[in-house]
Amino acid sequence: MCGIVGFIGCKPAAPLLLEGLAKLEYRGYDSAGIALVSEAGIEIHKAKGRLSVLSAQIDEGKNMTETAGIGHTRWATHGKPSDENSHPHRSASGKFAVVHNGIIENYAVIKKQLQDEGVEFLSETDTEVVAQLLDKYYTGDFFAAVRSTVAQLEGSYALGVLCADYPEELIAVRNASPLIVGLSEEGNFIASDIPAVLAHTRRILQLADHEMVRLTRDSAQVFDAHGMPVKKMETIVNWDVSSAEKGGYAHFMIKEIMEQPQALSATISPRIDADGSIVLDGVHLTKKELQQINRVYMVACGSAYHTCVVGKYIMEKLARIPVEADLASEFRYRDPIVDEHTLVIIVSQSGETADTLAALREAKRRGARVLSIVNVVGSTIASESDDVLYTWAGPEISVATTKAYSTQLTILYLLAFYFAHKLGHIDDRDLRRLLSALIRLPDMVAGILRQAPDIQQLAQRYAYLDHAYFIGRNLDYAVALEASLKLKEVSYIHSEAYAAGELKHGTISLIEEGTFVVALACHEKLIDKTMSNIKEVKARGAEVLVVTTDDNRDVLEEADHILYIPKTNDLLMPSLEVVPMQLLGYYIALARGCDIDKPRNLAKSVTVE
Repeated sequence: MCGIVGFIGCKPAAPLLLEGLAKLEYRGYDSAGIALVSEAGIEIHKAKGRLSVLSAQIDEGKNMTETAGIGHTRWATHGKPSDENSHPHRSASGKFAVVHNGIIENYAVIKKQLQDEGVEFLSETDTEVVAQLLDKYYTGDFFAAVRSTVAQLEGSYALGVLCADYPEELIAVRNASPLIVGLSEEGNFIASDIPAVLAHTRRILQLADHEMVRLTRDSAQVFDAHGMPVKKMETIVNWDVSSAEKGGYAHFMIKEIMEQPQALSATISPRIDADGSIVLDGVHLTKKELQQINRVYMVACGSAYHTCVVGKYIMEKLARIPVEADLASEFRYRDPIVDEHTLVIIVSQSGETADTLAALREAKRRGARVLSIVNVVGSTIASESDDVLYTWAGPEISVATTKAYSTQLTILYLLAFYFAHKLGHIDDRDLRRLLSALIRLPDMVAGILRQAPDIQQLAQRYAYLDHAYFIGRNLDYAVALEASLKLKEVSYIHSEAYAAGELKHGTISLIEEGTFVVALACHEKLIDKTMSNIKEVKARGAEVLVVTTDDNRDVLEEADHILYIPKTNDLLMPSLEVVPMQLLGYYIALARGCDIDKPRNLAKSVTVE
């Protein structure tokens, strides 16, 4: 979604705002803008298009000396991308400037009321009602005007607000949309996400819903919805600054693909004790509580949902608990069967995804225990869960997830192993065998990554496809879902994933001469079945790329191209299979000249429904 940043301090704000927006552009890139406040009033600069357009327009802010400002990079929801619809928005009086991430659900009602009162609107956005409401409620008290304004708003919002009469203050408010405060010696920041401030501070305040912060250059006061002071504990972020930079790579996506061995090691190693036992920091389920669980839901969106499909197979096989993998956007609308004996596992990279957060709250309302798997410490999903496990992937900037997906998988493996062992479905020997295989995954992934030049060469052959189909069975099918998504979201090629056995039930009608089919054939017990499906599509003219283990040479007769990966325990194969598929998607997009890190119409963290 949109990204917001703000700064008030002892140095020029404009370069810092542009720097922060550059780190947030993955959240939206339809337009960008900044507002600066001084004794002379509020100055606004904004433009349709990428941040580079705005930056060039104002010469990177080099000649701007104002020390307080707010900035915004937009992913359009209400109103098409245009200069007029770009943020910040100014109130009619010129006293207020506002940036906003989220959706004001009752904006139409508020806009009509204000128009009836004679207020003229200049944009199509929902955000402009916030600026005009501030005018309406302002009687000389900045803080009171913001409080009165947000009391009228329904929906989700993270707001940054400037007032011309208060050049030494910046006020921000959060409700159901991410917002952090960064504290530093050179001044104080607000931002939608940590990378925006990471170069300047690791000291973070996580705002909760309905909290408001009043910033000056040397103070940060937090208040609740009633205007009462709230004491907040600082969080120290341990992310490496360099992890939020490209580090010589052409794109964040390929950098993050290549970082997967380190991310996997960081996520796995602290969870396996010297005696071979699993240590799930942040999980407080006793054996008795586990025994009382009769149903598990794994709930997520996008790629995270695909990890849940893998998790379902593994948890059911090992722990013998019924599991459903559920799309977060559908979960609360289908009246799920959830009670106090239900465990809901929530998976989210950002910990702020609106649909996933709504599913979490619905599960809690119905009495379920909620365990979350997230990458961002202190995020809303983490804070509202009963138990939380962090993936130590570090910041992931590319819109198309790679290392976050892989680390989420490893956490789900560990959970399944832990549950199965506690419930007596696997013994100590089985657990040691599984953990031994898990520990070897980072090195095996590193070996696959060394095939990148070969995969790039292969990608050239398929760069200008119109359609692609990914097939597999069981866990191979689960990976096919993610492989297909990776290709379509970064290359814009129409791509679909199917359970291989379902081809004959309709989909095979789409196969014709030259159709590109990727067959995942790594599940040892089902390779022969998948080989039959490969023969079916080959008979109809398909060109087939097979991903299989290096001990399977029977596929040579049927495949047009083969990518071999090392063999490990069948349950862990998804962690290896997905890597060449990530590389294939990346290199095809590269050959097509696509904007890989910022695919059209997409945003990294979707904080609206």
